[in-house]
Amino acid sequence: MQKVLSQAGVASRRTAEEMIVEGRVEVDGAPVTTLGTRVDPETSVIHVDGTRVVVDREATHLLLNKPAGILCSMSDDQDRPCIGDYLPKRDGKLFHIGRLDFNTEGLLLISNDGELANRLMHPSYRVPKTYLVELQGPIPKDLGRTVKSGLELEDGLARVDSFRFVDTNQNGTRVLAQVVLHEGRKRIVRRLFKAAGYPVQRLVRTGIGEVRLTNERPGAIRPLDNKELGSLYRAVGL
Repeated sequence: MQKVLSQAGVASRRTAEEMIVEGRVEVDGAPVTTLGTRVDPETSVIHVDGTRVVVDREATHLLLNKPAGILCSMSDDQDRPCIGDYLPKRDGKLFHIGRLDFNTEGLLLISNDGELANRLMHPSYRVPKTYLVELQGPIPKDLGRTVKSGLELEDGLARVDSFRFVDTNQNGTRVLAQVVLHEGRKRIVRRLFKAAGYPVQRLVRTGIGEVRLTNERPGAIRPLDNKELGSLYRAVGL
């Protein structure tokens, strides 16, 4: 057990041993406190302090800061630029979790973990997505209340969970706002603000659950760390 935790990057073997003895490790729902307990990393579900640890060496979980003007597709038969171009190698087992439209930028998850992907995309788990929205101003003070109350679109009522102003230029003609919502209908943010009378000028997704863009440049791709991955599993009950 301690070797598996060490290889997963949770802690050194010595610290992992202390975690086991302290009762902080569970395997398949049962506490493990005996050093030397054998586990199968391909089939065992391991939690440390209530957070799932992914020990499957075949599992891949990546974060891409998608640039604008890139297709949300692993390949394209017309040879247009797509997210598959940013992977070190085109692994047929990898897929994007959800999607961003052609002109939308920001955080996109790429993985081969079907169970996690299905739950993150399912609306019943209500995993929040955070966006920065650039709008043409001036913007009325009650716009936030309008989009939080919701507007009726062709496929039903749409609303954001939260809205706050972030910045505006000197003459108020460009306004930046942060919105959070948990649903993933196609182009929902753009359609909602268009219905409110303020079409989106630029849209950047900055977060999914507790996973956030930090200082990644557009086009940068990196693995999720254990804390980020654990937060996603926790958000969808895995």
